[in-house]
Amino acid sequence: MELVFIRHGQGEHTIDLPNSLNTTDPELTNKGRNQAISLRKQFPLSTTDLILISPMSRTLQTVQIWSEGINCRKIVSPFLSPRMFPQNQKWTTLPCDELLTKEKIKYKFNEFDIDEEDLSREWWTKGINKLPEQEFEKIADMFLNWCKSTGKKRIYLVSHDGTITSYRQFITGKKLSRNDFPREVGWLKINW
Repeated sequence: MELVFIRHGQGEHTIDLPNSLNTTDPELTNKGRNQAISLRKQFPLSTTDLILISPMSRTLQTVQIWSEGINCRKIVSPFLSPRMFPQNQKWTTLPCDELLTKEKIKYKFNEFDIDEEDLSREWWTKGINKLPEQEFEKIADMFLNWCKSTGKKRIYLVSHDGTITSYRQFITGKKLSRNDFPREVGWLKINW
């Protein structure tokens, strides 16, 4: 199975660092919206595609714009929510990385399905942002095996720089750093 990890377009929380990190539920900037449009040429979608998305406005807007007019399956999952990289248990979750509730997602983005699997229920309130590495690896293995169980040959996963890098490190077994973060709407393909 081919996994295509895509980082969301530029969000409002990145335009006035470090102050903008305190923005709650940041959306895409105009540049971010244009970046999302550019995904249409890079990754043309069809109705058979599956996209898994982090429960944040900036990721949901990226997919909404990218998939406009294509009735493919889009599932919001807490297993793609923001994740600190590298991990530091002394750090706190920033306001820009607080998860949207399922209710808010249903209200703002009603064209998306919500991951309601038993495995994901507790993670809607916890998120994966501060999970110690060993716990994250268990969750990552479980989530990736669920992806494989869909029977899809390719799955798109739209998430965040730290989350993508965490999954990449888990899958490849290579030690990565912040220098390995994908840029805005940057992507990488990994076979699982």
